[in-house]
Amino acid sequence: MNALLSVSDKTGIVEFAQSLHALGIKLVSTGGTAKLLADQGLPVTEVAELTAFPEMLDGRVKTLHPKVHGGLLARRDRPEHMAALKAHGIETIDLLVVNLYPFEATVAKPGCTLAEAIENIDIGGPAMVRSAAKNWQDVGVLTDASQYPAVLAELRQSGKLSDKLRFALSVAAFNRISQYDGAISDYLSSIDFEASSSAAPVRQQFPAQANSQFVKLQDLRYGENPHQAAAYFRDLNPAPGSLVTGVQLQGKELSYNNIADADAGWECVKSFDAPACVIIKHANPCGVAVGKDALEAYSKAFQTDPTSAFGGIIAFNRTVDGVAAQAVSKQFVEVLMAPDFTPEALELFKSKVNVRILKIALPKDIAATRNATDIKRVGSGLLIQSADNHELKLADLKVVTKKQPTPQQLQDLLFAWQVAKFVKSNAIVFCKDGMTMGVGAGQMSRLDSARIASIKAEHAKLSLKDTVVASDAFFPFRDGLDVVVAAGANCIIQPGGSMRDQEVIAAADEHNVAMVFTGVRHFRH
Repeated sequence: MNALLSVSDKTGIVEFAQSLHALGIKLVSTGGTAKLLADQGLPVTEVAELTAFPEMLDGRVKTLHPKVHGGLLARRDRPEHMAALKAHGIETIDLLVVNLYPFEATVAKPGCTLAEAIENIDIGGPAMVRSAAKNWQDVGVLTDASQYPAVLAELRQSGKLSDKLRFALSVAAFNRISQYDGAISDYLSSIDFEASSSAAPVRQQFPAQANSQFVKLQDLRYGENPHQAAAYFRDLNPAPGSLVTGVQLQGKELSYNNIADADAGWECVKSFDAPACVIIKHANPCGVAVGKDALEAYSKAFQTDPTSAFGGIIAFNRTVDGVAAQAVSKQFVEVLMAPDFTPEALELFKSKVNVRILKIALPKDIAATRNATDIKRVGSGLLIQSADNHELKLADLKVVTKKQPTPQQLQDLLFAWQVAKFVKSNAIVFCKDGMTMGVGAGQMSRLDSARIASIKAEHAKLSLKDTVVASDAFFPFRDGLDVVVAAGANCIIQPGGSMRDQEVIAAADEHNVAMVFTGVRHFRH
């Protein structure tokens, strides 16, 4: 048996080659890999010796040769293939170990030039991988060091690889080539050639071709409705602290709707610095609050809308301890998420087997956990936009009324605005003392959202007197402001930008309430 090893990332390659040699497998290798193995005392044949043709063009041409590809592509069960190999003095290659030039890592480095990117486009490696993967019935192809143990285990046990493993390796190889080519396409098609220089390529935010790559985590029982099929995928390189990195500690399999709602809750709760709790129902926050600890945050969030909280998704940005778990366990909850849980908390939920518990580690740099883009599927196409990661600061607020907000109102305004960002448009959110008091979401009319928020507060027996209110987009007429003030709000935060802003400002002054503009809206569809 012959193995050809040519790796850019040499992690574990020496130990793997030593194991192959111990199994009596002949080693063939290229340049740097061959030198490394020889330095470790392993007998290795260089590809240049195999092909009787030297590496050339600074290593651009070394394995593009019939003695390499013939050895990989020949079907062992076809006499004419084997006869051709014999006639031309070509040996079979039964095992190929290749990982590719680090193109993705190279272009991710600040200051990477176009020339550096081009030189890190592997040619011979992908060609060999494709040849070996195509001929999977006879050749095992390894493209990642994580595959070494399984291959060695089978070789040691039976002296050959099973059909099942060879096919799995082939699929992984073609997936890797797809990812690699996609990364190259994404990079090159984002270059604005006319605006670029050789030293400083200028990249457009959205490439001419989108090659998003995702890996399936699991098939789901069904989709949004039982007649729809569904599966759960993650990015190739997920950001730390994102939902897909979570570990399920308890409960039955997550459903499509569980995952969608859990993501909405997790993205919202991790946006707060203070201990926070978010309760989600149908992708909308029905209760959000901050407090001195997880228990207080949950107790306040639950008060907003106890009816909607039934069967909801609950997310914390702090460890859930025993007292918080005791409070949560009194209601029906579908999914519970937090950075961690104390043993006492987990013990409390052991008897509630239907509660799905997710532990998601939160890194210090929360900004690094956010998606850079949002993608929406439309008929035969995609809408891609930069994600709504805008963070409003106190200094960004513009007071437009005669009445000035108090320091406490300013803090509540920022809290309400942060919540409104995660509520489906049209969004109206009443808040007070770091707690949502009424949430109106997803209505065709902003007036209806305001009225619904008031009705929900009334049903929850919460007074909206002296609350602040956030509107995710401007009030097109004064009637929306009249409704929220009549409900009890005395301070409003909204983007501004309407042609009738002066009419709305005048209405606020007439009511003797404060209003601030953000200059930014948060539509969420």
